[in-house]
Amino acid sequence: MKVKEIREKSSSDLEKELSELKSELFKLRFQLATNGLDNPMKIRNTKRDIAKIKTILREREIAEASAE
Repeated sequence: MKVKEIREKSSSDLEKELSELKSELFKLRFQLATNGLDNPMKIRNTKRDIAKIKTILREREIAEASAE
């Protein structure tokens, strides 16, 4: 997921996407533990997407606080 795509989404959409990614990460870790994961890089990419979304949400939070 690109940062540009993330910035275009609303905060509520990002919260929803974040929860979906967290559940996907849990499933991927479970598959890794049971030796059913085909591509271990999926875990890394999912973690990075979670970090990107959290960063954008935090930036928006800070901008909102400074505007007040």
